[in-house]
Formats: sequence, structure tokens, C-alpha cells
Amino acid sequence: MDERSKTLLKTLIERYIAEGQPVGSRTLSRYSGLDLSPATIRNVMSDLEEMGFIASPHTSAGRIPTPRGYRLFVDSMLTSRPLERAPELDAQLAELAGQIQGQLSGQQLTPQRMITSAAHTLSNLSRFAGVVMTPRRTQSFKQVEFMRLSEKRILLIIVSPEGDVQNRIIQTERPYTPAQLIEAANFFNAHYAGMSFDAVRDHLRVELQDLRRDMSSLMQAAVEAGSSAMAEEDDQVFISGERKLFEVEDLASSMDKLRRLFDVFEHKTNLLQLLDVSSHAQGVQIFIGGESQLVPIEDMAVITAPYEVDGQIVGTLGVIGPTRMAYERVIPIVDITARLLSSALSQN
Repeated sequence: MDERSKTLLKTLIERYIAEGQPVGSRTLSRYSGLDLSPATIRNVMSDLEEMGFIASPHTSAGRIPTPRGYRLFVDSMLTSRPLERAPELDAQLAELAGQIQGQLSGQQLTPQRMITSAAHTLSNLSRFAGVVMTPRRTQSFKQVEFMRLSEKRILLIIVSPEGDVQNRIIQTERPYTPAQLIEAANFFNAHYAGMSFDAVRDHLRVELQDLRRDMSSLMQAAVEAGSSAMAEEDDQVFISGERKLFEVEDLASSMDKLRRLFDVFEHKTNLLQLLDVSSHAQGVQIFIGGESQLVPIEDMAVITAPYEVDGQIVGTLGVIGPTRMAYERVIPIVDITARLLSSALSQN
């Protein structure tokens, strides 16, 4: 593709993003800065259409970008640069960084609250949906404690290696004294600390005969409650602002698109896969529906970036929006949020 074709394609995509209407040769002549006749522009557009970069809706003489066109645009035509190559970080980006910093640095924010705040920030600033894949939690426990609530109700307290605490109530068939509960917790911690509850379950199948009957039933109940607690904690994706996408005409213009949009947020399988892929890459990644099998809707795009704790990538965050989005505005939002969340989590 020659420079003239690239300029016209870039102009067409920028106008379509700005106005949402198919772009004709007259508009391209006005905005491209090229001194070309309408006939020449039409010929170039015809060539671009043959190459699969633009398409012609049947209702209009103008053209719109295809997923392939968007891919070329975001890979080689965007004017925004990675932050590390822009030492003259302009006032707008500096202000953006200040906004994000302010929302992530609230007093006494826990890591989970920082992650939640990051998703809200991404949604509020992009005006689309913000998504954060939380750090993978280990499924093991550091220690457990039993606390007697009533005759046959016991509070199971689970402490993870990261220091997180989970509580679950166990209904038992018989009463236990405080001394028996201390004995059970000591046995559990001495023999199984550092394991997952699934692994403990396997051990108990073999070792039940070595335990007194009254203790074995309590151990089994604790394993089931602990396993359930860990499973509930394993919801790895936090999404904010998904309702905003239902107001985006490109994504909600038909029942079929709406149905697939609901599926994205309800089942999260594709989203998790996409975010997991992003966590193995460096810097900002852009996934465009129609050319990425990971994005289930052709008119949807996802911009992601990994975030770190002490130099180790632990998760991914991003913005979900339409392919017709202002990429040069949203990319810095994702990039800066990932950097500032990494800094906040590492300091915490």
C-alpha cells in the first residue's frame, strides 16, 4: 500500500470514528490534505475495498472500516505513542494521570479495593466497560481455626498464604467443646497447612481410620466448607460499567448482538481467556472483533495491559468498547491505569 492509500485509509477511519457515518470521497478530499480528484479518491477506495480494509454498506455510497482496516490503523497509523517514548507527556495526559492517581490512592485502600477502583476508573474515563482480571489466588491455606458459636454451629476461619481471611459456618451433627475444636485445628494445621482443600480431601480418605470418629466428621465438614469458600473467591474478573455498552448503538443495534453482549458478561469464559493471553504479553494489546477469535462480537474491541506487583505480572486490566472508539484516547487511559495500579499495589 502506498502512502496516498494509507493517508486516505487513516482519514476514513478517523472520520468514521468521529461521526459514525459511512465516509464518502468528498469528505476524504476535505480532510485528507491530499490534492486528489474525486475520481482518484474513488479509485483508491475501490482498491482498499478489494484489499479488505473497508466495506461499502448497501444503504450508502460511503465506506466504513472492516476489522482488518482497524487492525492496520491501530498497529501502524495511530498518532499516540507509548508513554516511555513521550518524555514531553502533554498536559492532557498529565491531567489524566492525576485523575487516575487520585482514584487509586484513597486512604486505607486494600488491594481488592484498588482493583475495584481501577475498573471503575477505566469505565468512567473511557465511557465504556472497565475490566480487571484479579491476581490468581493460591488455593492453599496457611491455617484454620474453629470457633464455637452454639452447640452445633461452628465458625471455620481460613487464613490464606496472602493473609486473606475467609469465614464459613459449619453445622455439625454433634456438639464440640472449645478444647476439642482447638485440638482439631492443631491437627489440621500440623498435617495439612500449605495444601489445597482438595488435596486435604484426598489425604483424609486414606487417613480417616487414624482419626477418632468425632474428629473425622468435623474434618470432612471443614474440607467441604473450605473448598466452597475458595471456589467463591476464584471469580477472577471484575467488570464495571457494562451497562454503558448497552447504550452503544454499534453493539446494541440488534437482538443478536445484545444476546452475545449479555453472554460476554454472564459467562466470562472468552473474557478470561483473552485477559489471560494479555497477561503473557508486554504493554498495551488491542483485540478487534472479526479478526480475533477471542472477541465474540465483530463490532467489539478490547484494549488491555498487564499490571504488576514488585516487577511480577499478576493480572490484566482493560477497556471493552466498540471497534468505533477513539483509540488514541483510550489507549493512554489503559496504559496509565496499569502503571499506576502496579505502583499502588507494590507500595501496598
